[in-house]
Amino acid sequence: MGSKPAPFSDIGKRAKDLLTKDYNYDHKFTLSILSSTGMGFTATGLKKDEFFFGDISTLYKSENTVVDVKVDTYSIVSTKVTVNDIFPSTKAALSFKIPDHKSGKLDVQYLHHHAAIESSIGLNPNPLLELSAAIGSNNLSVGSEVGFDTASSSFVKCNAGIGLNKPDFSAALLLMDKGQTLKASYVHSVNPLHSVAAEMTHGLSSSESSFTIGSSHVVDPFTVVKTRFSDNGKAAMLCQHEWRPKSLITFSAEYDSKATHAAAPKFGLALALKP
Repeated sequence: MGSKPAPFSDIGKRAKDLLTKDYNYDHKFTLSILSSTGMGFTATGLKKDEFFFGDISTLYKSENTVVDVKVDTYSIVSTKVTVNDIFPSTKAALSFKIPDHKSGKLDVQYLHHHAAIESSIGLNPNPLLELSAAIGSNNLSVGSEVGFDTASSSFVKCNAGIGLNKPDFSAALLLMDKGQTLKASYVHSVNPLHSVAAEMTHGLSSSESSFTIGSSHVVDPFTVVKTRFSDNGKAAMLCQHEWRPKSLITFSAEYDSKATHAAAPKFGLALALKP
């Protein structure tokens, strides 16, 4: 199991998670309850500016099947049925929304000892077809992904990349936007308590570059502090505290030093409860 490569979407994920995961500049509340029978319940509320959004979802797990049903503020019912090991090393997921009859989608994932293949097809008359593949091992993987829109008979996505993963560092190089953008990322664990990451993006046609650097620090067994700085003048920080087992409170802040007008810093608070 440990020798299998990660899917193409996971190339560069460790650096991306350190730089972006859990940053939130709104007010968010999540309550999750999971029973020993495999039933789960999650309620989420999000206050963004003067608007409030919410959804309620239920999750059922059996031996190899997961059914997830979610109802949001706009009465849209989203359903996803996932079947594991439908064939050896193969997982399939069927998702759709009601009343959107064109939202159906079928995703299939195949994990081989030296290859990870994912495909997706929209279940409508003019579907979007997506295919990604990565080969190698959990230490070194090379892959690509393509997306083809049958409605316009054109490729809407074409990316390629290589990722190197070690216990104390990870590096990735991605060619994105149909060969127009080059992205490089790196994350390094200085020690079990402190990590640093950097990401640089270069437009091959525009010759414009941007970069972001960040860090993560474990203050104590229950508290993590993260920082992030970008060349566009934005600086952000995050403090996440586990105030009870599996229950987190996260405070985020961001300041834009290059804003055309003197804008106040952004603040966000997220509370996640798991009784």
